[in-house]
Amino acid sequence: MNLKNLAQQLGISETTVSRALNGYPEVSERTRKRVLAAAEEFGYRPNPMARSLASGRTNVVGIIHALVANDLADPMFMQIVGGMVEALEARQMDLVMAPVSPVNELRAYEHMVKERRVDGLIVGRTRLYDERVAFLAQHGLPFVAHGRTRVNDPHAWFDYDNESGMRIAVEHLLAHGHQRIALMSAPLEMNFARQRYDSFLQVLQDAGMTPDPAYLKDNSNNRRGGYSAMQQLIASGSPPSAVIVDNHMAGVGAVRALLDAGLVIGRDMSLIVWGKMEDSIAGYNVTTIEQPNPDLAGKKMVEMLLALQNGTPPSELQVLWQPVLLAGETVSQAR
Repeated sequence: MNLKNLAQQLGISETTVSRALNGYPEVSERTRKRVLAAAEEFGYRPNPMARSLASGRTNVVGIIHALVANDLADPMFMQIVGGMVEALEARQMDLVMAPVSPVNELRAYEHMVKERRVDGLIVGRTRLYDERVAFLAQHGLPFVAHGRTRVNDPHAWFDYDNESGMRIAVEHLLAHGHQRIALMSAPLEMNFARQRYDSFLQVLQDAGMTPDPAYLKDNSNNRRGGYSAMQQLIASGSPPSAVIVDNHMAGVGAVRALLDAGLVIGRDMSLIVWGKMEDSIAGYNVTTIEQPNPDLAGKKMVEMLLALQNGTPPSELQVLWQPVLLAGETVSQAR
């Protein structure tokens, strides 16, 4: 069964069939479903090379991934990637992930642009002034940044509202009477960490409070870093009554440090973690700032990338979703 025969079976043009199979937005959802069902029924499989030559596209989306310890053990990251894969497979497209060493990351982007082996890129772990985003914005390869950045060139991005989520967390602790509040952050050159950090300071300032510098711990974005930072807080002369951890990977280490110290979380020290943790790992129903639907976030970024390819201006593809607080058992009234 080829494209021509499939179109004859359906009684519609080859062009419409091709566009339905390739996810073009001008094809109605009803027609798309009808074409996909017929393709499945008759065992139609497009010739990838012919398809690429006809469209001028590779039908491949890429992620250049600088390898950092524990990445592939991060369930949220894998859920986001899973959502991307599902969205692309529905359009008979593929996702390729190119692992690189952090020192060669920008060179990998330059190579990808030069070779044009993908139709577009998803750029993760955005930084305050991100040279990758600036480079891609100047060289015409469609991309969506997973996270904002201070690069001024118009570009598409998807993010959660880090400022709002941190405000919710701090105000929740203030409402429980906490005044000695610590923040454990990922490296502050990461844009999400800086936004959460700045929001933390601003909320305390709005409440007439000045944070103790000893309560501010950055460079904690994995279990080991979270464990070490929490140990330092516990051992300080005046430990905080509550801690916010701005990422779930460090959160697991922080919980482990509290348990190893013999502290009862929520009684001896309150805890809020940004991002859902595995309860089986943490041992507690942890109060979290949740980024809802990571799989749908992955799908959304794919939709945005396809919209870019079809001519939507990047300035119209800037999406901010709201985090929510999920109350658990790890926050109680200050003692």
